Amino acid sequence: MGRGSMRRMAEKKIYAGIDIGGTKCAVILAQTDENSIDILKKEKFATEKDGDPYKIIERFCEILEEMKKNADYEAIGISCGGPLDSKTGTVKRPPNLPTWDDVPICSIISQRMGVPVYLRNDADACAVAEWKYGAGIGCENMVFLTFGTGFGAGLILGGRLYSGSSDRAGEIGHVRSERLGPVGYGKQGSFEGFCSGGGIAQLGYTIGLAHYQNGEKPAYWSSNRDEINAKTIADAADRGDKAGIEVYATCGKKMGEALSVLVDVLDPQKIVIGGIYPRSTELILPHMLPVIERECLPGVLERCQFVPAKLGEQIGDFAAICIAQEGEQKS
Repeated sequence: MGRGSMRRMAEKKIYAGIDIGGTKCAVILAQTDENSIDILKKEKFATEKDGDPYKIIERFCEILEEMKKNADYEAIGISCGGPLDSKTGTVKRPPNLPTWDDVPICSIISQRMGVPVYLRNDADACAVAEWKYGAGIGCENMVFLTFGTGFGAGLILGGRLYSGSSDRAGEIGHVRSERLGPVGYGKQGSFEGFCSGGGIAQLGYTIGLAHYQNGEKPAYWSSNRDEINAKTIADAADRGDKAGIEVYATCGKKMGEALSVLVDVLDPQKIVIGGIYPRSTELILPHMLPVIERECLPGVLERCQFVPAKLGEQIGDFAAICIAQEGEQKS
């Protein structure tokens, strides 16, 4: 029987999802089976970093209520940056959501919507999505790396999600790489400080200022730090700008160090990298690979592939829906 026939025979279910990111939030409605996720509807809005979480949750509920008029979904999955408690469904003041301090989001939405609600760290949720539907299909041991607002790892070990005893397994971004350096995850010189959108912006300003003071004005340079970001730096680097290339070279080397730790400790078949990486692979990879080849155990490295995430811009949508699926399968 062909794959298409199998898909047609698979039981289809409808789930809702919420993706809470550092820059945007989205509410998703999807039809699923064991082989596919089809997005039926999506509504997104900018994240209010210092906004009232209960007002934002109210907005989620209003959108979910509207969606339920047209489709009776079975459960809701929520993907959000940690720290959080997946067992109690509580968000515990993530660095990018400082006002979300012990917010019981699952119980609030479940009581309002009358369906089960499940919560997972965004790295874990994206790991499940890429494992089931993306670049990690067929892997027993896989690492997914978020590389955007933050830098963290979701772990698939032994054919199942491993999140640790407090939902914080895989927080490679919190590991300090240098005593001094850009700040990420509240720690100076951390891997997140070098390998995240905010970290790249910090590097861009510092490296750009040095070039500027030496009489070379980088193509992305602005005295207003808010105008310097990962995209403007990448665009400049793509056009041959020396400072932009240096920024991404620094990021790539630190990425190589972080990946080397993950390879040697976890021995994965694949490390799937999302966020900025798929868009800037050519700027990062040439500086990342030599570090990995130098630092990793050879026998382990030979069995590990480094690949960009396959789900692209849909990964946050798929991640939230996968958490609803996972929760219902375990219940």
